[in-house]
Amino acid sequence: MSGHDVEVAQDGPMALRTAAAFQPDVVLLDIGLPGMDGYELARRIRELPKLGGVRLIAVTGHGQQADRQAAAAAGLHSFITKPVEPEELARLLSPV
Repeated sequence: MSGHDVEVAQDGPMALRTAAAFQPDVVLLDIGLPGMDGYELARRIRELPKLGGVRLIAVTGHGQQADRQAAAAAGLHSFITKPVEPEELARLLSPV
């Protein structure tokens, strides 16, 4: 966790509720979440007034250009593919 406060959700609807309550600075979200995919989750998070400025980072096993374009269209700032390299994640989590 590298000194970060972390909350975990098991599916899209739970992630939306958790993000609304926790109000994180950064959300790592899997595109293949059950119940609501990561693209829809990103769009729904963007609709929450208190989370309009949160950084959204897609974490997925799908790294094709179409996947990256869909992530950008959904409002995700960054896109990383699995397996995630710790150095890349640390770079993305560092203050902007």
